[in-house]
Formats: sequence, structure tokens, C-alpha cells
Amino acid sequence: MSTRAHDPATIGDMLGAQRRRRFVGRHAELELFRSALAARTAGFAVLHLHGPGGIGKTTLLEAFADIARDQDATVIRLDARELPATPRAVLATMRETIDVPADGPIGRDAGRVVLLIDAYERFAPIDDWLREDLVPRLPAGAITVVAGRAAPGPGWRADPAWRDLLRVVSLRNLDPTASRDYLEACGVAPEHHERVIALSHGHPLGLSLCADVVVRGGELGSEGLAPDLVGDLVRGFVDVLPDERQRTALTVCALARVTTEDLLREVLLTDDPAEDAHRCFTWLRELSFIDVGADGVSPHDLARDVLDADLRWRDAAEYTRIFRRVAEYIRGRLRGLHDREQQRAISDLKFLFRHIPGILSPIDWDAWGQLYPEPAAPTDRDAVLALIAAAEGDEARRVAATWWATQPEGFSVLRDEADEVRGVVCLLDLTAASEDDRSADPGAQAVWEHAQTHQPPRPGETVTQTRFIVDRDAYQGPSPTLNAVPILTLQRQLATRNLAWDYLTMHDPDGWDDFFALADLHRVTDADFAFGGRRFGVFAHDYRQRPVDDLISLWIERSLAQDPALQTDPGPSLQVLSQAEFADAVRQALRDLPRPDLLARNPLMSTRLLRDAAGDQEPDAATLEATIRAAVDSLREHPRDDKLLVAVERTYVDPAPTQEAAAARLGLPFSTFRRHLSQGVERVVTWLWDREVYGSSDLE
Repeated sequence: MSTRAHDPATIGDMLGAQRRRRFVGRHAELELFRSALAARTAGFAVLHLHGPGGIGKTTLLEAFADIARDQDATVIRLDARELPATPRAVLATMRETIDVPADGPIGRDAGRVVLLIDAYERFAPIDDWLREDLVPRLPAGAITVVAGRAAPGPGWRADPAWRDLLRVVSLRNLDPTASRDYLEACGVAPEHHERVIALSHGHPLGLSLCADVVVRGGELGSEGLAPDLVGDLVRGFVDVLPDERQRTALTVCALARVTTEDLLREVLLTDDPAEDAHRCFTWLRELSFIDVGADGVSPHDLARDVLDADLRWRDAAEYTRIFRRVAEYIRGRLRGLHDREQQRAISDLKFLFRHIPGILSPIDWDAWGQLYPEPAAPTDRDAVLALIAAAEGDEARRVAATWWATQPEGFSVLRDEADEVRGVVCLLDLTAASEDDRSADPGAQAVWEHAQTHQPPRPGETVTQTRFIVDRDAYQGPSPTLNAVPILTLQRQLATRNLAWDYLTMHDPDGWDDFFALADLHRVTDADFAFGGRRFGVFAHDYRQRPVDDLISLWIERSLAQDPALQTDPGPSLQVLSQAEFADAVRQALRDLPRPDLLARNPLMSTRLLRDAAGDQEPDAATLEATIRAAVDSLREHPRDDKLLVAVERTYVDPAPTQEAAAARLGLPFSTFRRHLSQGVERVVTWLWDREVYGSSDLE
């Protein structure tokens, strides 16, 4: 931008020079204004700038004023923070610069007129007068620039005559290049630039406050903005003190990826949550730092961060309450949704955990929730294989082609704006694969061998692998494709009833250990493998030890504690018994049914079966006894099993002194009784085994 060179005569001149020196970016807005000013007749009469507090509206108006004065235009500045919202006050201020008659055209002989109005939201009471009376009286070549927090009101949008004369620009944060230029102008050393930009998201006020801290030798804090900076930023965003309900709504909005009325109804603890949720949602939509999208509302990045940090620091107990309510709302929706709607819910859940220390680096949060994976179509085959070959070589292409032929449903793609494939994720069901298919892929074979030698999958259980992750631009770096991996894997985990092992394969794995440990995917180095001249590492989780619901609970607690290493107590360590070991333990429990001391030592006490049966309580001998009795009672469901039921009951539940005595009481040959007993016990074992492998809720 051009500025006039002169020695400062006043402190005001010095301040102006400092502001001009630090002015960066906004190239499109400056060029738009210059072009309008250079034209004989501007393409618009009113330029409406809007954006949240601290976004740089006042600074941009000052730059416009400099440009206009350089072009010898008559510049009129109106600051609504300093003027009463009345026509008289506005006209009086304008008369200090140009002629304002009682009626008729204003500034007839003033040449090119530029009217700049700052903090326009404070002129809301006279918006109609400004639009219908004042601006129409300005000369035809005049340019009015309005800067406020809100977009133009309905009066501007509803009048067809204004459509060609009004230009609306939403001011956003500065891009990284402009942010670095600003920090350099402020004297911030380059080694601090990325940290400041990450914390401020390029928001001008955030950049300014952070820069001031760094230049003065202060600390920004290792995990986020310091409380004093948060306070300044909150005041910049929220200029009207919200009431208790509105403050809760702001916190929900800061935590959730998107906020809806339905979510607010679940969180607000009021006498009339439906009405209060509607009012709060309407209020949120009107805030300048809130974006309105197709699936709800969300705050600008820095506003989200400062609102989150403000409540976490100010009222940790209320923050925890709201966080849990939001998490449980999302969690409750996961299993009831499918396809894209379920993916959105998973995206919402994962977004809640973005502040766990260490989770930020590999995630492209700017693209989070924007692109979603979809099943690959048959026509995507060549594009998918080409992406894999470009990233991992021809051998990888050959293996991927084999998997495409046998498990095409395992391939998902992400598409760019042109509907071209920009990323691929391949999820395999190794249990359903043939031995030949597994052995033809070194990656699948390495994983399968690990599963067989470390608590092997039992009959009916599944082993899965995320085999290929390729983004066209970033390979396995931060990208929309990498964002899709936790969405696809959690979707698979929720859908797989009897999931045993789940594996994730990554190239150059050493940098991923801490990140995947957050999700309890731990490195299994004995499954690492070399393939196509590259080294791949494997991360694994046994879902029999910690199922999906327990994992989600762990993520919630880690996020609240800000501790990625936090371990919640999932109860006793679960044993993964083989089918034969399980059957032996059931037979032993039947024999020990009258002995709680012996039942307490049975291997079944540490199985999924007993954990599910105990619910929120610790499993004990009484839990095992009740479970065994329920299995025996299951024989009552089919009348033809009565003879089996009687044999089991007379032997274990209400036992006779001996099996021979039991057979005699029933009037059966001993060999017949033994056959009925054996069949009955096998039915009991099978009933319990199904609940061990599949879970009781899935069988109801």
C-alpha cells in the first residue's frame, strides 16, 4: 500500500506511522477499494465489511483512509463507539468536514467523498435512516465503507435496488504468510513465529497480544493461551456479558465441532430446555464470531480456543459437566446412525479430544469435518491403484490389486473438488481372507502371524487391518485422508460385533508411537515388515481387553485430565480364553456351584462374560453363580430340552448324592442319563461362549 512520506508532527502521526508499518495482508480488500476509487463511477456505493472483534476492521479502515487521502478524496470518519446513535449526531460530525444541508445532496462540491463508518453494529437503531436517507444523499461517485461485527441486516438484503450497489466482504484471519510478516514487523524472533501463529490462528488481535508477550520476554504457556490473554480476547469477542444459559451455550459451541438446538437441549439444565435451547441457538447465530453451516453453528478458530480456555480456567467443575454432557450426547448417537451421518458423529466425537497434549501435530484440523470418505466405486480401481503405486511402488500396487479383487468393499476414497480421487484407505478383514491371499501380502502375513501367537482369535472372532493409507499430496502426513482413518476405523469397530485384534500399518512408524498410544493402539514391533524397499510398522489393539465403549470413556477422561498417559481402571484385567479353556472353566464352575470360595478363583471371573454380567459393579462369585444358573435356565426355552435340563439340575443345581442316584430318581438308565447330561452341559457351554465372544447385548 502507498503512504505519504512526512515527518510526524504529532503523537497521532507517530501512532499512524506505527500502524502503517505493521499493516499486512488484506491484499484483496485493498485492491477492491483502490479499483473502486480509481473508477469514474464505483461498481458499488457501499462496501460492508464484517467480522468478529479484533479481526482488524478498524485497521483496514485506516488503510482505506490513507489510500483515499493519497487520491485527494474527501474522507469522513464516523466511529459509532464515540457517537450517539442518532441522525443529529451523525450529521453534526459530517458537517465538520463537508457541507450537509438540511435536505438535498450532501457534499456537492467536495469532490470524491469517502465515508468510513466503524463499529457499525452500534448504529443498529439508525440503520434504516442510514440506508434510506443518508447514503442516498451522497454524490453518485461517493464510496461508503461500513465495518461492523454483523453481516448486513435484512433491510439491505431485501431491497432489490441495493443488490448491485452493495458489496459484502467477510474478514477472516490472516494467512500464515501475512501472519509471519506481521510478527516480523513487531520484532518477534523467527523461532517464535510458528508457535504464535498456531495459538492465534492468524487472528490479528491474537497475533498482537501474543507478539507483545513474546517481545517483552514473557511465556505463552506450553499448552495454550495464558489466562490474561484469554481474558482480553474474550472481551474482544463477547462485547455483551452473557447470562448463565448463554454462557453454557458458548461453552458447548466452543467444545463441539458443530452446535445444534438438539445438542443444547441435552446440555441445558433448565425448567424449559426446549425453549431455552431455541433462544440460545438464535442468540449464537447472531454473534459475529459464529459461522452458520449446513449442520449447525461453530465459532471462528481463535474464538473457540479462548472460550474453551476461559471456562476451563475459570470454572473447572462446570467445564467438566458440560464436556461430559456433550460427549455423552454424541456417544449416544453413534450406534443409532449409519453411513455419512455416523461418520459425522464420529468426527464430532474425535473433535472433542483435540486438546489432549500431543494430538495436534498429525491432524489437519483445518480440514476436519470438511471431507468424508466413501466406498470406492468399481470405476475408481485404476485411480486407487495408481495412487498406491505412486506412494509405495509397483509391488504395493500388485498386492492392492489382489485385495481389490477379493475385498473391494474394504477400499474407501476421498474426492477433491473436481470429484477426482485424492486419497485411499484400505481396511481388510483378515479372518475372511484365504490363506493364499494373506501369504501373498507380507504386511497381512506379518499381522496375521502376530495375532496367532498373541492371544489368538477364537472361533467367531475377527482380525482386521488398516493396510493402505495414501493421500495424493501428503502420503501419510496431515491431510483429509489421514483425518478419515480414525473415522473409518471407529466405524468398523462399532460395526464388528466380535472384533478381536485390529491393526494399523504405517510407513516410517517411529514418529507415531506417542500419537497412536493416545488411542491405545500400541506398537507391536514383532509385526513390523519390509515391503517394496520400505519399512512399515504396525500398531495394534485387542478389543477383547478394552472394547470400544471403554476406549471412548478413556479418551474422555484423558481429555479432561489433559493427560495422554492417563489410565482409567477398566476393572480386572480380562483373560482371553481359548474355546477349550473356556469350556473347561464352565464345567469347573458347574462343579463348584455351591462353593463361592472356589467360584471366586475360576478363570471365568476375568472374562468379558463376567464383566458384562456385572455391569458397573466388580464381578464376584455371586455374579458367576447367577450367570451359570441363567445358562442352565436357558434350557427351559425349548420343551425338547427338558430331559437335558433335568439332568444338569440334578447333577449341579440341586444335586443328588451321586449321578447314579440322580439317574435312578429320574427312572433312566445310567448311560442315557450321562448322554443327556453331556448334551445339557454342551448347551450351557455354547450359551455362555456366545456371550463371551459376541457380548450379551448383541444376542438379545
